[in-house]
This record gives sequence, C-alpha cells and structure tokens, in this order.
Amino acid sequence: MKQERWGNIGSKFAHLTSVHPCYNEKAHFTTARIHLPVAPRCNIQCNYCIRKLDKCEHRPGVSGSILNPQEALIRVDRYIKEMPNLRVVGIAGPGESLANEETFVTLGLVHDKYPELIKCVATNGLLLTENVEKLIEVGVTSVTVTINAVDPDIGARIYSFVRYHDKTYRGVEGAKLLIENQFLGVKRASEAGLNIKVNTVLIPEINFEQIKEIARRSHDSGATLMNIIPLIPLNRFEKERAPDCDELTMARTIAEEFLPQFRLCRQCRADAVGVPGMEPCGSPVQQRVTEYFHA
Repeated sequence: MKQERWGNIGSKFAHLTSVHPCYNEKAHFTTARIHLPVAPRCNIQCNYCIRKLDKCEHRPGVSGSILNPQEALIRVDRYIKEMPNLRVVGIAGPGESLANEETFVTLGLVHDKYPELIKCVATNGLLLTENVEKLIEVGVTSVTVTINAVDPDIGARIYSFVRYHDKTYRGVEGAKLLIENQFLGVKRASEAGLNIKVNTVLIPEINFEQIKEIARRSHDSGATLMNIIPLIPLNRFEKERAPDCDELTMARTIAEEFLPQFRLCRQCRADAVGVPGMEPCGSPVQQRVTEYFHA
C-alpha cells in the first residue's frame, strides 16, 4: 500500500508539520529553526560518526561550542528577536539528546518562556521509552529517531558499542538491544501522542536491503514520516562509499510503500540556526550533501 507523498501526516499533526522545516516541504524553505547544542555525551558509537567542536564543518555531530541550559535560552532570546519566522527549537546533539540531562532542563526553560514554539529532539532511541513522559513535560511534540537496521547482525556492522545503564554491549548483543529499544520507543512515544519521524543513514553495501523492513516496522510502530539520508564517509566508515543519487531514489521509493518520504534533509549541524540551507556553505561535506537534496 504505497502512501501518498504526505500520506498520514496531514491530519493529526497538521498544526505541527505545516510549519516544521524538517517535516514539510514548503516550510523547509520559509521557516527558521534553531538547534541548541547542549548534549555532548553519547551512549552509542556509530561507525560513521565523529563528534567534534568545529566552526566550519557542516554535518550532524558538529557544533561550534557546547552551551549550558541558561546560555541556550539566551540564544533563543536572541534569535527569536532577529528571526520573526523562527518556529522550531530542537536539540540534536552533538551527542545523544536523551543521554544528557541538560536536554530536559533546556527544553523546560524554553517551553516556560516560549510555549508557542515547536520543540523537538533527535535521538538514537536507546533511552526513548523511559523518557517519553519527561519529553512531554518539557513541551516536546516531535521526535526524530535514527534507525539504521532491523537485523542485529547488520547493526553490529554499524555500531561499535552500545552503553546502556552503565554497562557496555558490543557486537550483535549491543545492536539487538538498541534495535529493540528503538522500535519500542517509537511505539510508546507514538501512543503517547508524539509525532515520530524516522531517519535512516543509507550505507549502500551494508544496510540497503534493510530499508524496506525499517520502513515497515517504523510504520507499524507509529512513525508518520521517514527521512533516508546519504552516508557521509567518516571514522571507521571513511572508506565506505556514499550512495549515488539513483540508489538514494530507489531506497526512498522502496520505503515509500510504508511511509511518506522527506527528501530535503540538509544533514544539519547541532548548532544550526535559520532556514535550512541558509547557513554558510562551501565545505566539502556540505557540497557533497547538496548533491542529494532533490534525489
């Protein structure tokens, strides 16, 4: 049952998706968002991820600095005055949002002062189930969960380790724990009324064959939208190739049988601000990502 392009995200969450640049194609070009880099720590290690402080590199996991919650609120104060089209406040690292208590403190401060702004977080999903109520308490309405595999054997090739409640898991054991928690988290969060988007990093030789099942299980768990993004070859995957445009298009077409596909993701920094894509460009990574915007 192939979904219409925006399928089932229109009615229940229309008040959110219509103005969220990461959920709506029109809003993507008109609505400003701000990412608050208050979450430096991470509880898993993806083989394609390098977290760093950097002023120029344009990709996830990168921020110019780490802010504390009060500094983050001051940043929102500044940009809400400068950008009348600012509608969304998000936390997307540079580590794992839900592994940092600063995430909840920051969102609570922002929600108290600006209840009209949309609050969202990006997460790997490991701790989502146990934090659903806390997210709702601080005003979060939208959650993006990155799910890269359904098969633990494939997941073991993507993740070096999973750190869960002070214990480190590796290989298939760690991947299995992460995948189970991800889909359970999507289900619980959806049942609680949160709007769930699933991100998947496409790694052609590793998880291409997983795409259909990721989409199906995500849909069945309550997700409303999927965003398949190209691998940026880094870290242990620096020699893996990024998908070409045809492969990215094919993956999205396969997944669209179950979930509408968002095709404009800019793979933003953890401290991005403004209308997506309006930040300074020119880095090799940003140029490579640009090739995929309309694939």
